[in-house]
Amino acid sequence: MKDLFGKAILDYQTNNSPEDLITETTISEEDEMSVAYLFRCYKEMPTMEQKALQLAKGKVLDVGCGAGSHSLHLQNELNLEVTAIDISPNAIKACSLRGIKDARIQDVMTLENETYDTILLLMNGAGMCGKLKNIPNFLIKLKSLLNPGGQILLDSSDIIYMFDDDEDGGKWIPSDNEYYGEVVFNIGYKGEKEKPFNWMYIDYNTLQNAAFANELQAELILEGEHYDYLARLSL
Repeated sequence: MKDLFGKAILDYQTNNSPEDLITETTISEEDEMSVAYLFRCYKEMPTMEQKALQLAKGKVLDVGCGAGSHSLHLQNELNLEVTAIDISPNAIKACSLRGIKDARIQDVMTLENETYDTILLLMNGAGMCGKLKNIPNFLIKLKSLLNPGGQILLDSSDIIYMFDDDEDGGKWIPSDNEYYGEVVFNIGYKGEKEKPFNWMYIDYNTLQNAAFANELQAELILEGEHYDYLARLSL
């Protein structure tokens, strides 16, 4: 992994001539993403993220924390104990520079011997499990990290709207997709390309079914205007 996403974050934090990230997926054209967006303050965050931060309580684990904006708000404004984790060494370096007290290079799937009251998976964090077939193990792992009465807060989108209508008024989905929410992501930065990786957008019904199958309660907290939603999973 070249860690280009983290490199862009660290470049922005250290004022090292940051440039836009170039993102592309199997269902979307090449697009530019401003790294500055990852450094947004609470007021600049979408309603869904603000709501998730309002609901956060107790000891918090911020999974896939990126530049750490969510963790910073919880730590500095709400005085919560926050652990910010990401697999990107550069992103974690930036988080530490921003003042996050407990920022670690860590894959959530290998995190052991710690439990939390709130686990955050924002900016479509559940997508990190890559494919729908991985969601049971992913949820079982998250469940093992929860304290009694704990909660998992996550946002995602139902990307069915990105597919064309077929003659019957349904959606035309390529049959090679196991689940239509699975995509392959490509990231480019400063002329370099990251190795493509799997990512997943999970619709709420599918998430709810997966949660139920793994003995978690699912609750729809908020629905956005563009097929996006915030959900809470609890024991």
